[in-house]
Amino acid sequence: MPKRERVMRMSVELPLWRALAGYRVMTMLYAIALGVTRYDLFVRPWVAVCYFAVLCVWTLATLPRVRNAASCTGRFLVADLTVALTGILLTPLADSHQRIAGGPTLPSIWTAGAVLAFAIKGGWRWAAVASTAVAVANLVERGHPARDTVHSLILVWVASIAIGYVVEVARASERTLARALEIEAATRERERLARDIHDGVLQVLAMVKRRGAALGGEAAELGRLAGEQEVALRTLVSGGLVPVSRVSEDALAGAVVRVVDEPDDGPVDLRQLLVPFAGARVSLAEPGAPVELPRPAARELAAAVGAALDNVSRHAGAEARAWILVEDEPDEIVVTVRDDGPGIPEGRLVQAEGEGRLGVAQSIRGRLRDLGGSAELISVPGQGTEVELKVAKDALRARGKKAERR
Repeated sequence: MPKRERVMRMSVELPLWRALAGYRVMTMLYAIALGVTRYDLFVRPWVAVCYFAVLCVWTLATLPRVRNAASCTGRFLVADLTVALTGILLTPLADSHQRIAGGPTLPSIWTAGAVLAFAIKGGWRWAAVASTAVAVANLVERGHPARDTVHSLILVWVASIAIGYVVEVARASERTLARALEIEAATRERERLARDIHDGVLQVLAMVKRRGAALGGEAAELGRLAGEQEVALRTLVSGGLVPVSRVSEDALAGAVVRVVDEPDDGPVDLRQLLVPFAGARVSLAEPGAPVELPRPAARELAAAVGAALDNVSRHAGAEARAWILVEDEPDEIVVTVRDDGPGIPEGRLVQAEGEGRLGVAQSIRGRLRDLGGSAELISVPGQGTEVELKVAKDALRARGKKAERR
């Protein structure tokens, strides 16, 4: 079970749903009261009475449905709008033609509640669809586009779309705040773990390294391994690469922070994939902020870095040191792998490809070529080798869109 930590409740939608529930009840009572005052004027009062009975039962029975976004399903919204449209279209059957031109419909302003539910649930696009349907029904009921009818319909249309847009902006702000809280909670947890690790594990590894070097023999090898693990662990702790959930619960439950595994799809922080390469002889320098890439692209880029480090250990010797530098530029991602080995003799890469050794050609350049990037290898005999991997962000976005279409 993943650890779940509720940080704070900050749903901006919950008050809107409560206000909508109250609005529906009050406008239902208003419509019924308006019908009672006009009872003697109805041509077919039984039609109005039947509709008001249905409206009352429907409004009270569906109050739990307008409690939050999860309860307010698409099917309910369609049924709710159908009740409103039916009341509008039944008005000519209950009232006289002379009074229809200047009088209210049977549901009156209750209809606006059905449109507002669309706005809160689905944003301005859903609100536009619902208000357009109400406008068409009103025009059919009137028989002609009277000035007061058009004014009322435009008012409902504009107001519902505006509310829907405001809801969308509020949701985006809520997600941003939830993300910030997630990062803050993860940072606090990382700092706590770093203190515990520093006070315990790192000190023990450092002591084993010193005692092993002092004792010599097999103990020296054990001390060397302990030293490598100390460096790797210290790099991991100082890097702050704690996976953080990107899930902000729906408004019905408020925003929460959870420490969970990243999903299989979606972006991934490239730094997380490069941290395992760090060790006693491999240093990793990275930006302080996440370097987010599509997961397949990040894996390929990390695999190219791993292939470059394999070449360092294979050709530069076990004592060679390597450095990984990650740069998040505005237009591209640059990862540089540099070592202090003897370098590559001129013509050696061409000779290796002729012999069928395609480590650089396939594992490094091939991967970057598939990503729409490039791999440049610079080597000076006696001064080490530098592999520079570049991937344009535009190419990664285009690759992601192509994968989505598939």
